[in-house]
Amino acid sequence: MALQVGDKAPDFTLINTQKEEVTLSNQEGPVVLLFFPMAFTGVCTTELCTIRDDYSSYNDLKAIVFGISVDSPFSLGKFKEEQNLNFELLSDFNKTASAAYGALYEDFVLGLKGVSKRSAFVVDGNGIIQYAEVLESAGDLPNFTAIKQALQEL
Repeated sequence: MALQVGDKAPDFTLINTQKEEVTLSNQEGPVVLLFFPMAFTGVCTTELCTIRDDYSSYNDLKAIVFGISVDSPFSLGKFKEEQNLNFELLSDFNKTASAAYGALYEDFVLGLKGVSKRSAFVVDGNGIIQYAEVLESAGDLPNFTAIKQALQEL
């Protein structure tokens, strides 16, 4: 069941690239959650580098951005370093957050199972979803304009 605008965002605790726990409900202000299928792949790199290159816009809107995939914290750390990403990547290795957000492919390419769907959520300071986009095609990018518009309306 897909999450909708107005729903309470499922809370989670995931591991960042410094191997520290990050809990959604502990964040101040709006949070952008970007679930992505896999580090080191073409479209995912394009998506996250687009955020990196426009990070000042999100900063100006007082938003915290988290990229989330089922990759290990170690793989994500290398990916973050190689791409010089200026925001946190979180490992959903156990697939709990991706599943809670309805953002998990049962079957992905090459017979891989349990990979995050490319998805974007804006969660306000009260833990309520203000924007929700779950893409069925891993080749599509989220609507960055709509994400920023949702942030501006908070």
